[in-house]
Amino acid sequence: MADRDMDAVRIDKWLWAARFFKTRSLASQAVSGGHVDVNGSRVKPARAVQAGDLLAIRRDQVEWTVQVLAVSDRRGPATVARTLYAETEASIARRERQQEERRALGQQGGFPERRPDKHERRKIRQFLKKE
Repeated sequence: MADRDMDAVRIDKWLWAARFFKTRSLASQAVSGGHVDVNGSRVKPARAVQAGDLLAIRRDQVEWTVQVLAVSDRRGPATVARTLYAETEASIARRERQQEERRALGQQGGFPERRPDKHERRKIRQFLKKE
């Protein structure tokens, strides 16, 4: 599926084809929102990526640092999508460490006994608006 005759493709198409985002519009929103850096600089969704570019991709709490190996504007199977990029060793170690931290925090907390009532929901909304 990787088109070898292409030398560059829009970053939002590449992120979608490499399966970092489920839809191209989500990929475009992430790029516009500053969650994707190409070679250390913030870019727009129409920016072309080519083999050799270094991407920093943030989605939710997960961050990847990948090097583009091939370009494609078609979304294919996950096995083919993984051939489009190579994740750096530092990125793999950081993601695994963050996953362990989240897992450890999840074991400490647990689920609340009940849902928040009306008064508690209002306090939560007020708190979230401040951030």
